[in-house]
Amino acid sequence: MHLVIKFGGTSVGSLERIENAARKVIEKVKEGYKVVVVSSAMAGETDRLINLARQLDNFPPEREVDMLISTGEQQAIALFAITLNKLGYPAVSLCGWQVPIITDHVHTKARVRKVGIQRIKNLLKEGYIPVVAGFQGVTEDWEITTLGRGGSDLSAVVLAHALGADCEIYTDVEGVFTADPRIVPQARKIPRISYEEMLEMASLGAKVMQARSIEFAMKYNVRIHVRSSFSDVEGTWILPEEEVMEKVAVRAITLDTKESRITVVRVPDRPGIAYSIFKALGDAHIVVDMIVQNVSHQGYTDMSFTVNKTDADLAESIVRKVAGDIGAQEVVRDDHVAKISVVGIGMKSSYGTAAKMFEVLYRNNINIMAISTSEIKISCLIESKYGELAVRELHSAFIEEGEEVKVINET
Repeated sequence: MHLVIKFGGTSVGSLERIENAARKVIEKVKEGYKVVVVSSAMAGETDRLINLARQLDNFPPEREVDMLISTGEQQAIALFAITLNKLGYPAVSLCGWQVPIITDHVHTKARVRKVGIQRIKNLLKEGYIPVVAGFQGVTEDWEITTLGRGGSDLSAVVLAHALGADCEIYTDVEGVFTADPRIVPQARKIPRISYEEMLEMASLGAKVMQARSIEFAMKYNVRIHVRSSFSDVEGTWILPEEEVMEKVAVRAITLDTKESRITVVRVPDRPGIAYSIFKALGDAHIVVDMIVQNVSHQGYTDMSFTVNKTDADLAESIVRKVAGDIGAQEVVRDDHVAKISVVGIGMKSSYGTAAKMFEVLYRNNINIMAISTSEIKISCLIESKYGELAVRELHSAFIEEGEEVKVINET
């Protein structure tokens, strides 16, 4: 019986923590599992390497960034394998290209195309514990790539799918909570959550798992158990919707403070303008989130959208060039925004959620700059200084005080 276990950066942040993680692996081996380990870089290492590159160049070549930051995981897996061997359990560390995990050619945000599993199977058969570098991949012409921040989660889920295994994600929290416990001490651990809810939460700022890893798990029905490296309590299972019995209207409140809003002021209101802006951003592999366009006035309009702060400098430079070409008046950037969201699979068959959310924000004098929705979430863009207040008040209204929103039973 196979099991893939992934350790995040805090779980391998020191030699003592690596040994703690190794002992958890050994416990699973003793239970009869054939374990494959996936490790992130040690806590802070990826940021340290990126900062080094940016001291040389604000926009370093992405190929070289991947070459640089992939070394963080290589250090961690070697130390992990050394530790396992010291404890009497033979282990072999493997970089992404040694597995191999084959990706496309988009550096820093590569997508997995296929995975070779035979080498891992051979190592398991020979009694070794493979320790695989998360976050890394390689193109078919041997260029090293990385899978985006949090990409070790994706590495683990991909390997779990290839092996037909469950996936355990060890982190510094005991599972998925109804809100960030650092903001809301009363936040509750969620025992079981659907792929759909977790995907929305991950894409909306919940830091537990990478959104793309949940998307992959949902596509291939990989069961995920998120739990703490520092305790033995049961964590949160991420499962298909039919295995999640409780379908409350609002499952959790999320806050994303890593967004920047870019506004193109006084854009000529004619066909093709939006295409010009977003085509240029897409060509640079920049993900655009919330988009708002004002009503046209005298042939002009304003257009705002949000991007991740890590992409904001590049996005702003691209949009300034396009704005000049299309005759817009100016480009304004605001880094002091946050996205507050309510998420719940029960919203598919409930009413009143939006009104209640807007009422809570209104009562706290929090202005809404933009709104986006899906079947199971409502997101509002607000000033970042109100972010934590909004989380606490929404959590109190929707979760601590119990469901007031009625859920209609489907027939």
